[in-house]
Amino acid sequence: MKSYKVAIFASGSGTNAENIIRYFQDYPNFSVPVVITNNSDAGVIERAKKLQIPCEILTVGDINTSTIILPLLQNKYEATHIVLAGYLKLIPEHIIDAYPKKILNIHPALLPKYGGKGMYGSAVHRSVKENGEIESGISIHIVSSHYDSGEIIFQATSPIVAEDSPKDIEKKVRQLEIKYYPQVIRNWCLQKE
Repeated sequence: MKSYKVAIFASGSGTNAENIIRYFQDYPNFSVPVVITNNSDAGVIERAKKLQIPCEILTVGDINTSTIILPLLQNKYEATHIVLAGYLKLIPEHIIDAYPKKILNIHPALLPKYGGKGMYGSAVHRSVKENGEIESGISIHIVSSHYDSGEIIFQATSPIVAEDSPKDIEKKVRQLEIKYYPQVIRNWCLQKE
């Protein structure tokens, strides 16, 4: 049976990262060999430690330097795929070239709306609310060299009612992330073979 080693890049609290790691515990041919973060204060570090997953804290400069990041991913951790779980920096070309169509991201809105630089977290949900949208959701897409512009492989929606605050919208979107992201990652890895 082929094994899949999915490295996770994260910058924040790590709820999506933890959810993915726990989901893969039920699939012996899937594992998360490493969590990579550019934020030494990120909550994901503690979550990874609790789940006994190695966590590498790197500067953006390290990640942007192919001779540092690629040996780490390819040789030390033997990652076959990469998943972004709240990682907010642009993925450099050398990583995209090393993992062609093998890097996935989740965005907390229905792309192509509300994507691009600076559109993450509460900024997205505020914009959705201000524009009077009647639904929001998640978009899971292949990572390209531009923010939120890669091929969308999955979307799920949630209705928005007039009374919903940006926080309410965020909660609805978070539920979709938790429900769908791990299984979409698994199916995507299996389909690419």
